[in-house]
Amino acid sequence: MTDTFAVQGELSPAQSFDAAAIGPADTFVDATQPDLPVAPNGFLKFGLAPELIRAVEDLGFTQPMPVQDQTIPMAMPSDDEAAGFTDLMVSSQTGSGKTAAFLLPMLHTLLKQQADAEAKERADYERAAAEATAKGEAAPKRPKRKDPTSSRNFKAATPGALILCPTRELAQQVAHDAIDLVRHCRGLRVANVVGGMPYQLQIAKLQNADLVVATPGRLLDLQRSMQIKLDKVQFLVVDEADRMLDLGFADDLAEVNKLTIERKQTMMFSATFAPRIQQLAARVMRQPRKIQIDNPQEKHVNIKQMLFWADSAQHKRKLLDHWLRDTTINQAIVFASTQIECDGLANDLQQAGFDAVALHGALSQGLRNRRLMALRQGQVQVLVATDVAARGLDVPTITHVFNYGLPMKAEDYTHRIGRTGRAGRDGLAVTFAEVRDRRKIFDIEGYTRQPFKAETVPGLEPQQRAPQGRPGGDFAGRGPGGPSRGGKFGAGRSGSGFGGGFADKPVRGRSFGGGSYQNAGGFAAPAGDDRGDSRNGAREGFSYERKGGFNDRFAGGRSEGFAPRGDFADRKPAFGKPARPGNGGKVFVPRDVKKRAYKPAD
Repeated sequence: MTDTFAVQGELSPAQSFDAAAIGPADTFVDATQPDLPVAPNGFLKFGLAPELIRAVEDLGFTQPMPVQDQTIPMAMPSDDEAAGFTDLMVSSQTGSGKTAAFLLPMLHTLLKQQADAEAKERADYERAAAEATAKGEAAPKRPKRKDPTSSRNFKAATPGALILCPTRELAQQVAHDAIDLVRHCRGLRVANVVGGMPYQLQIAKLQNADLVVATPGRLLDLQRSMQIKLDKVQFLVVDEADRMLDLGFADDLAEVNKLTIERKQTMMFSATFAPRIQQLAARVMRQPRKIQIDNPQEKHVNIKQMLFWADSAQHKRKLLDHWLRDTTINQAIVFASTQIECDGLANDLQQAGFDAVALHGALSQGLRNRRLMALRQGQVQVLVATDVAARGLDVPTITHVFNYGLPMKAEDYTHRIGRTGRAGRDGLAVTFAEVRDRRKIFDIEGYTRQPFKAETVPGLEPQQRAPQGRPGGDFAGRGPGGPSRGGKFGAGRSGSGFGGGFADKPVRGRSFGGGSYQNAGGFAAPAGDDRGDSRNGAREGFSYERKGGFNDRFAGGRSEGFAPRGDFADRKPAFGKPARPGNGGKVFVPRDVKKRAYKPAD
């Protein structure tokens, strides 16, 4: 029988109660308000298990996000048993709800398989009991459940689903979301396996685990020590595949692919469908279906982005202090470029009176967990972090993100600002940059295709002229030295070298050592003399030529390990690398490697 409580007005703190203790079947009715129509739950159309629907409602979600609306139906098992499951490649912005997009169909299938196994076991027992009764024998006893934590009953874990994450924070966030979704599911266990945690504790949690969320390193360590077996994995999810490759997990992914070769379904989630992601998908997936909800070029409609130019590090520090004193900030993340900068900035903010802590990869996992928990509980107002917190951190109370140090890669910018404005909330992303950071700003603008509009704080205006335009040929107009004719990004015959925007004076003569800087592979290069000839430039100083990537050669000096050009052509470098024939005609061989001296050959 369902209990009904009439609630008059609001409850005081002294009258508060624990809703979980009352139970989900209880219904609360406000007697002072008329009955309002309730919109149907949008997750019902997917045919998910009732336990999962209840968990989703408890979390406050009634309508699926776009990525969930498209991914869940395709990830569900097909009605045609011969067709089986479909491999998926999904590209979606951070904070769009992709974690639930792969957790819900996976948990639904595991629940269905568990129910089928229990029904079969029950039917087998009833049949055995009926046969014993017919023979006049006693019914067989049901097997007792063994304690999985006892070493006497230990056996290697054989999960049915595996989720791989590039960072510990992301793995813990995904495991936390999975535990929230199985709160009403009986007998479905979730285990989290990450580095930096005690082995024995993780081995105990792995017992009877149906879903394992792991980072590749610790997972393979446990597999090699026979603590977990992956041959029974049916579903494999690679979350943040682009970040996984950035961190050098390509070999680990290949090994996991071999260990789970009998799986039924593979799902890969990435920010973009870059060529390297497609190559990885070709190796580990079978005819995947692609789902692209949005791309990094689409503007975050609920995140306001701002840029402030600074003259120096001290000026940038004053701008940050001004913004952190904004009363509208609930909680904020300040991203730093390095671990040293992260620790120093956190200490400075603590001295200034802010509740700030640092988070980076050099900290122990236990300390990282405690600081993240303090952030989620509201005990920390400002989290100063490196890019280790750029993905997987989901704290609804984060209202501001500050890019104090710019990311090394432009795509990490989108993940940084995605820590705020999640699930349709509003957020603010503020970026501080010095003039020396202009290249990274241009890269971010080129990646997102969203130009920044520089703003200023009254009383803290920059004294230096803000950079305008992008360096290089086709991205700039006319520089002080004339138009750029050196290809798409190169300077070629331009007297300025950078051909536009922020080049204040021509780069010629001996401004760069008097040489010519050529680049056949891509970006802008300063020209040595009026004609931009590498050989003529070498007579003035040096010549630098880049042919398509990593084959750098210097001329006009004694460069160790490189092939010289120009007036010093046809010399053999000190480390024995042969040089290409040039215009000198003389061949030199090393005389003494330690002294790096040269001696004419006979």
